[in-house]
Amino acid sequence: MIGQMLMVGFRGLEVDETHPVVRDIRDHHIGGVVLFDKDVAADSSVRNIQSAEQLRTLVHDLQSFASTPLFVAIDCEGGLVNRLKEAYGFAPTVSAQFLGQRDDLSLTLAQADTVAATLAGLGINVNLAPVVDLNVNPDNPVIGSRRRSFSAEPDVVVRHALVFIKAHHRQNVLTTLKHFPGHGSSDADSHLGMVDVTAMWTEAELEPYRCIIQTGETDIVMTAHVYNARLDSLYPATLSKRIITGILREDLGFDGVVITDDLQMKAVTDEYGFRTVIRSALDAGADMLVFANNMVYGENITTQVIGIIKDLIDAGTITPERIEASYRRIMKLKNDLQPQ
Repeated sequence: MIGQMLMVGFRGLEVDETHPVVRDIRDHHIGGVVLFDKDVAADSSVRNIQSAEQLRTLVHDLQSFASTPLFVAIDCEGGLVNRLKEAYGFAPTVSAQFLGQRDDLSLTLAQADTVAATLAGLGINVNLAPVVDLNVNPDNPVIGSRRRSFSAEPDVVVRHALVFIKAHHRQNVLTTLKHFPGHGSSDADSHLGMVDVTAMWTEAELEPYRCIIQTGETDIVMTAHVYNARLDSLYPATLSKRIITGILREDLGFDGVVITDDLQMKAVTDEYGFRTVIRSALDAGADMLVFANNMVYGENITTQVIGIIKDLIDAGTITPERIEASYRRIMKLKNDLQPQ
């Protein structure tokens, strides 16, 4: 059950029985993997993606080692944040901002259909998209300036995000709303350090989540490593029980899978000890903990994290019931995925 709560990044264009991630899949039963085209820690353009044929084989081989089917996740938002680039033989994409400015749902549908069909053809079953952050700060270094948001207007974001989601569902690919409870007003990048949105964030940033959750189309919600003293004076959203359990679960009524943004990002690693990050994310209500293993790389990250979680359970800090609740949500979502 603990293993199913982990989504891990790894190095390699191919895998075999000796590969560390295969050990994690077979021995630790990790719930998912996340794919990248570049390796930031190694300053390398070689990571997991070289071509469609290579990637299809990689995904097939990963699943062949799993007793419980894996979530195979990737960032394919379109535009600048898109791991399936033209250089590897994939179709070009445009940004969410471009689509929102055109405000032509047929155009958004055409792109979403192409992306979803491509992912399905590769065996990838989770897109870490769409971004439903509001573009309230166009100079935002991680959202606005990278053209990742459809609009500053909640209704535009909702309309285009729903088209994007439904196109993926037709291809049996899950989608991920991010970054809860809103990263669009920030003026800093949580990859690089703590981001405080207390002075800028508004309730309107919850509207896309509220509206999309009400449609029943939400598979996964990803949390943001943003600090907002008006919502929680102690912890950023990813580590906040008030935000994940209180706002997302209780106020907005979401009972699906909540995943963290990468727990190796400096917004949390620079501020809290690794054990505290894991304990707090679990206590907050996160179902899957993401270790992208890209900004920093640890071959034994899975073993390390499982050891910490077991220690927390043995100490009575985290209850078995807490683990079981997340496991049920994860398995329900996996069971909802139709056979490929």
